[in-house]
Amino acid sequence: MILIVDDKSENLIALKKILETHNFSVDTALSGEEALRKILKYAYKLIILDVQMPGMDGFEVAEAIVGYSKTKDIPIIFLSAVKINKQFISKGYASGGRDYLVKPIDPDILVLKIRTFIKLYEQTDELNRIQAALLEEIEYRKEAESKKDEFISIASHELNTPLTSVKGYLQLAEKSFEKDNKPHTRMYLDRTKTQLNKLNQLVADLLNTSKIISGSLEYHFKEFDFEPFVDSAIDIIQQSYPGKHIIKTGLADVKIQGDPLRLEQVVLNYLTNAIKYSPDSNDIFVEVAVLPANKVTLRVRDKGIGIPKEKQDQLFDKFYRVEESSNRFQGLGMGLYICAEIIRRHGGTFGVESEPGHGATFYFTVPSHKEKLQ
Repeated sequence: MILIVDDKSENLIALKKILETHNFSVDTALSGEEALRKILKYAYKLIILDVQMPGMDGFEVAEAIVGYSKTKDIPIIFLSAVKINKQFISKGYASGGRDYLVKPIDPDILVLKIRTFIKLYEQTDELNRIQAALLEEIEYRKEAESKKDEFISIASHELNTPLTSVKGYLQLAEKSFEKDNKPHTRMYLDRTKTQLNKLNQLVADLLNTSKIISGSLEYHFKEFDFEPFVDSAIDIIQQSYPGKHIIKTGLADVKIQGDPLRLEQVVLNYLTNAIKYSPDSNDIFVEVAVLPANKVTLRVRDKGIGIPKEKQDQLFDKFYRVEESSNRFQGLGMGLYICAEIIRRHGGTFGVESEPGHGATFYFTVPSHKEKLQ
């Protein structure tokens, strides 16, 4: 849209008619003050500005327009029937004008200039948008690069820790074996096995994350009973952590369509996290329930350290670890990200409820009856 600014209504009417004949969309203002109000409210591609006006003259209006970052690139064409000498023309350009035309004007020349300036404005506007998008992309690449470097550092540390322990325990087991000390040899081999299991889980998380990013993580959906599925997952964790007491409540005697192995990953992750982040408590609580609208939910609650409210939205992000606990507890920060992707793939929802010092509850909800997912 083009804005024409002139204190004489007859001039506005005549010029507006010429431009509308050439299919331009036109708006008008009878003063500089009115023009500035409209410029801040509406989007214009060009402004035709009379020089001699009461109140703010054309030069002052142009300087104000150029002074706003939002409007500084709008082309301005000055029109004048009185101030036509070199001094005023120079002032017009200095005020931010793109052209200075003397009345009476040739309508064909004016239209030609308008089309040219509008085209240049549109091209400039597009270049500005492209530049802004590129700058945003560069900042995103910088952020991604920073996160990648941070992750590599964390991964190197986390993978090196169990490897170092394995090496140490094997050396101790070798010495005990040479001394024919079978109890100590067995103890060191058991500790080696524990560290290898940790290493195996870290590598599995890396592989699963890579497959999720590339879209190649496989799913095998089938119908299965939810209640025995949950009991089996609890039993796996109970066998691995005999000192912990996993208390299950509720009943979800329904069938669901899903990949039992992938959903088992989620339950096992929730349970191991609950154990990991509640070192001073032996009780873990699992609640299952059938919800309205053919849904089933599972909630895992612990009495651990809890999570600050401002950190909770990021817990399911890739590579995220809560800073307050990252030095105290091992992990790559990928487990919950993998869980989130698995639950999304099953058409479900997930989340966390927690307060620092009062434990945390991680939950997910999936459909209990639906068509087989592809």
